[in-house]
Amino acid sequence: MIVIAALLLGALTGALTARKRNGNLADMLQYGAVYAIAFGTVGMLATLIIHRMAV
Repeated sequence: MIVIAALLLGALTGALTARKRNGNLADMLQYGAVYAIAFGTVGMLATLIIHRMAV
């Protein structure tokens, strides 16, 4: 669940960052994808750490 939330938050953050920098649609999609991958990776690590501490 953390991973999905992180992916969505990353995509939104990336798109808003590109929009703030006056980017076009392709820029917003690219920034959204890159931020989603980065946030998703952090979310996956957080999930693994939480799971390992709980078990």
